[in-house]
Amino acid sequence: MPGLSAETRDKLKTVSTATLMTALFKRGLRNQMIQDVRPLKAGGGTMVGEAFTLRYMPAREDLNPITVFRDRAHPQRKAVEECPPGAVFVIDSRKDARAASAGSILATRLMVRGCAGLVTDGGFRDADEIARLDMPSYHVRPSAPTNLTHHQAIDINVPIGCGDAPVFPGDVIVGDGDGVAVIPAHLADEIAEEAVEMTAYEDFVTEEVRKGRSILGLYPATDAQSLADFAAWRQQNGR
Repeated sequence: MPGLSAETRDKLKTVSTATLMTALFKRGLRNQMIQDVRPLKAGGGTMVGEAFTLRYMPAREDLNPITVFRDRAHPQRKAVEECPPGAVFVIDSRKDARAASAGSILATRLMVRGCAGLVTDGGFRDADEIARLDMPSYHVRPSAPTNLTHHQAIDINVPIGCGDAPVFPGDVIVGDGDGVAVIPAHLADEIAEEAVEMTAYEDFVTEEVRKGRSILGLYPATDAQSLADFAAWRQQNGR
């Protein structure tokens, strides 16, 4: 299956996760929003990229001394070096922020390698430093303890659960100020196209509501006049 096209990526950068979730809901998909994560930096722009995943399991103390990081094949370190440019690094931390999923050095390495973003359903250490990076990042809350105290990195680029959302490698991840949405890879093109159309109509509706127009018949567009007015608005605004 071909990966995320530049055209679809560009379209997804212009739409909100709220609009995407409505388009997914129309297809019966209700569980595609990663729960309880928030951006470390407000106003950082829209994050878009294909998912590259890391899965943690509960740490077993005898297998997780600090010396495991000396192993170049350690799954956490290996994943950071293998995440493709343009991908979003998504971490399954089992919704457990008692220990950090990663810190600023690993986040910086991902940024330098061209990663499109970083998401965990746990927490990051060095959160203030990560927030200053030129890369969108999402977590539940800051968490100082090393991941080894509660997490054991076990699998790279496998299907995971992140904040109760199913994430498969190659799914398209979109993040904005509201949170992070997961689009199944095979639906990305059609969802992006529909979301752009929905956004155009919603922009038109917002202008009309600001002028004092009622939402009845307008949102949703159950009156023919609403559609006629929208068509004229699109022509006037090049949308």
